[in-house]
Amino acid sequence: MRLTWAQPEDLVGHELRQAAEDGRDAGPALRAWSAAGGHPAPERAGASPAPAPPHLRALAARLLDELAHLPSPSSADEPTSWDAIVAACPPPPADPPRPRPGREPADPDPEAEGRTQPAHPGRATADPGPRARSQDPRTLPQGPRPGRGAAGSDPEAEGEARPGRATADPGRPVRGQESRALPQGTRPVAGPAPGCRARASSAEGPARVPPRGTCPDPYQLPGGLWGRLEAAWVGRAVGCLLGKPVEKLPLDGIRALARAAGNWPLDDWFTARGVPAELLAAYPWNRRSAPTSLAENIDGMPEDDDLNYPLLNLRLLQRFGKGFTTADVARLWLDELPAGRTFTAERVAYRNLLLGLEPPATATHHNPFREWIGALIRADVHGWTNPGDPHAAAAQAYRDAALTHTGNGVYAALFVAAATATAATGRADVHTALRAGLAAVPPRSRLAEAIRFGIRAATEDADFESVVDRLHARYGHYHWVHAVPNTALIAAALTHADGDFTRSVCRTVSGGWDTDSNGATAGALAGLLAGSPERIPHRWTAPLKNRLATTVPGFDGIGFDTLAHLTAQEAARS
Repeated sequence: MRLTWAQPEDLVGHELRQAAEDGRDAGPALRAWSAAGGHPAPERAGASPAPAPPHLRALAARLLDELAHLPSPSSADEPTSWDAIVAACPPPPADPPRPRPGREPADPDPEAEGRTQPAHPGRATADPGPRARSQDPRTLPQGPRPGRGAAGSDPEAEGEARPGRATADPGRPVRGQESRALPQGTRPVAGPAPGCRARASSAEGPARVPPRGTCPDPYQLPGGLWGRLEAAWVGRAVGCLLGKPVEKLPLDGIRALARAAGNWPLDDWFTARGVPAELLAAYPWNRRSAPTSLAENIDGMPEDDDLNYPLLNLRLLQRFGKGFTTADVARLWLDELPAGRTFTAERVAYRNLLLGLEPPATATHHNPFREWIGALIRADVHGWTNPGDPHAAAAQAYRDAALTHTGNGVYAALFVAAATATAATGRADVHTALRAGLAAVPPRSRLAEAIRFGIRAATEDADFESVVDRLHARYGHYHWVHAVPNTALIAAALTHADGDFTRSVCRTVSGGWDTDSNGATAGALAGLLAGSPERIPHRWTAPLKNRLATTVPGFDGIGFDTLAHLTAQEAARS
C-alpha cells in the first residue's frame, strides 16, 4: 500500500520545489538527493509508484529537516504571525475608480510590486484571539434528506470529504427581521426561515426546525443576507461542479474538450456529447468526477471537498462560536475527520497532531504543501459570517489556516475571507470586494504580487484567453495546487467578469490549474454579488435540485436554503 501525501521520499521533492520558490539555497540538498537516486515529486499524483528503499527514505527525512532550517530571503516580506501580518498592511489611500476589462489599467506599470498600499480590511491593530464563546450547545437541525448523491471525491486531489461523528449546535436564531414580500416570480424556499426558533434538545428529542408555512418569509433578514447566503452556497456548488470533470487536465485539454462540444468560450457545463473519442482518450475526464459532473449526468450536487470544507467550518462555528482557536479546529478534525480522508497539507497536519505536535508546528513539520490551496478553500464561511467586517473574517481565517498552512497559503485564505465579508454586505461590487481582500495580504508578498498582476492583466486585455496565457507564462512553474497561481487566476477571472455570475465561474474554470476549487471560490463570491439564487441562471441551479451530498454527518442531502439559514444563525452570533 502506498500512503499518499505522507512518504518522505515524495515530500522531499515538493520541499525542494518550495525551497526554490522561496529563494532558499537548496542546492546541496538537491545534489545529495539526486546523487542517491532520489526522484522528483510526482507532478499530479499523491505518491510515487513504488516505495523508496530504507536508506533513501532515511535520507529524505534528514533532508526535510535540513531544508526546514534554511533561511528564506522572502521572510521579511512574508510575515508569519497575525500581529506581523496586520502590521504589514497599512491603511490605504482613497480608492481609485476601477477600470473595466479591456480599459486602461489602474497601475500603468504591470510589474510594479508593493508600491501602493491597498485598502486595509478593518481594525488594523486588533487581536485575532478568541472572543467569548457561546455556552449553549444544541443539536444541529436536520435539513431535508431526499437521498444521497454519488460521492465525487478524487483521492489525488487537495483535501476531500470530511466525514465525522459528532452533532453540532446551530447557535442563536437570527433576530430583528422586518417583513417584506418576495419579489414577483421568486420561488419559495424549502426549510426553515430566519427568525424561526428551533426547539432545543430536550427529553422530547433532538432539536428540530418548525415546519414550512409556520415561519415568516425566508428573505426577511436585514439587507437580504439570507438570499445572498443561499446564492453563495449555490454558487459555490455550481463553480465546483463545473470544474470537477476537468480537474488535473492541462490547459490545452480543457480548451480542446470545450471547443469540440461547441462550448468555447466556456459558457455551460462540460459534456462528452459530440466530442470525438480520440480527444476523450487524449484528455480523459477526472475519473472520480465524470459520472456525476457532466451535463448529461448531473443529479444534485455530488460530494466534494470544496463543499465539505465549508460544512466543517459551519460546524466549527456552531460548536465553538466565532471565538474558536486553532486548537479547536484540531479538536474538531480529530473528533470528526478520519485521517484517511485528508490530503496534502491537511493530511500532514493530521499526522503531526497524532505525533503529538501542536499548532503552529502542525503546519510546518515535514509539510511541503503549506503554501498550497487548502486553507483558501476553507475560508468562505468566515467571510459569510462576518458581513461588513473583513478584518474579523480574516482573523477567523487565520486561526483556521494556521493549523495546516503558512505564508502565502495563509494569505490566500485571508484574501478570500476579507473579499467575501465585503461582498456579503450587498453594497459592494466585485472590484471593491477584491480590493478589500488584497488589503488583508502583506503587500510585498508573492501572493499580493500575483493578485495585482492577475487584476492588472484582466483590466488590460479584453480577451480572457490571453489573460490566462499571461498567467500561465508567469506562474506556470508553480505546482497546479499552489495558492499563488490559483489565487491570481481567481482574482483575474472575477475582475474580467465584472460581477456577472456565468462569466465568473466559466472564466475561472477555463483558466485551468485547480479547476473545481477555483470555480467554487469564484462561484461563491459571484453568488453573493448576485444577491439571491433566483438571479443565478436556471441552467446552473436546476441540475443541483437543492440537494448536496456529503459524508459530513448531519448534512447529507441538505438543501442550500437550509444551509443559508444555519449560516445566517452563525452570522448573527456575537
